[in-house]
Amino acid sequence: IPGPLRDRMEVIQLAGYTEEEKLEIARRYLVPRQIARNGLTRSRISFSDAALRTIISDYTREAGVRALEREIGSVCRKVARQVAEGRARRRVAISGARVRELLGKRRYFAETRRRTAEPGVATGLAWTPVGGDVLFVEATAMPGTGRLTITGQLGDVMRESAQAALSWVRGHIGEIAPDVDAEWFSKHDLHIHVPAGAVPKDGPSAGVTIATALA
Repeated sequence: IPGPLRDRMEVIQLAGYTEEEKLEIARRYLVPRQIARNGLTRSRISFSDAALRTIISDYTREAGVRALEREIGSVCRKVARQVAEGRARRRVAISGARVRELLGKRRYFAETRRRTAEPGVATGLAWTPVGGDVLFVEATAMPGTGRLTITGQLGDVMRESAQAALSWVRGHIGEIAPDVDAEWFSKHDLHIHVPAGAVPKDGPSAGVTIATALA
């Protein structure tokens, strides 16, 4: 990146590996090592990229690759047992579906589709030590006196963003919902919640997401 351009950019340091980096590490180092450690050879077992991506996204959630290597080893041991028992006479090709068959129920879920199916939920993007993540903002209205409640262990900047978002929605209610009376806000309480309450969250870019959830 040219120096003058780099000076004008914000550089975010991620403490862990991205999914693509994990995939490459697994392909080059982890898979060959676990195949050898479990008494197998490449003529007995092979991992597809889809299988490795499934392990990364559905069975591990970490900055490094220790758990990833552990799960790859678990797959190798189960295949080694099948070979020893004579149940795997040909080369075993590990696919995404075969990973779920061997490792069981997935441990981590992508909630985006399920969560955004109902009104009042908007998605934003956040960076974490594990990589990028989808951040949900939930807004709920109930009969009340116009009080605003904000939960989810948010920092001062995000709390100010929530207040600003509510002010913007109130100021543009005629465009957002022409059939809603401006007095609606004085008759309802609003609750804004950002899940994963145990994780502190702060940043200046959540205003649009909160405004979208409120709208």
